[in-house]
Amino acid sequence: MEMFITPLIHSNRNLTMNLPLAVFDGPVIWVVLFVVLLLFGGSKLPELARGMGKAKREFKKASEEVEDEVRNAVHEDEVRKARLKAIEEEERARIRSKIEEEERAKRAQDGKQN
Repeated sequence: MEMFITPLIHSNRNLTMNLPLAVFDGPVIWVVLFVVLLLFGGSKLPELARGMGKAKREFKKASEEVEDEVRNAVHEDEVRKARLKAIEEEERARIRSKIEEEERAKRAQDGKQN
């Protein structure tokens, strides 16, 4: 693998990598297809294409399932946060009313003492 990755040094001395996939242009793809045809033969290519299509469908289905799971997890988290916020607001209102009640009772008691 190291022989396919060649370092190139630019004028600013940054080290970058030249990957072999970057050189797959028209003629190279034709050569690869020709080699595949030689290896598998004409009769095996439809089976190979069907298998690749099936693998692609399964991969797409799996990636959609993962997306759905992530989306559901995010939604559940948002619902949980909203529920916690509502509970906090209810608790604040309850505490606020208790404090106001105690202040009224204290004022009433101070009024009786005078």
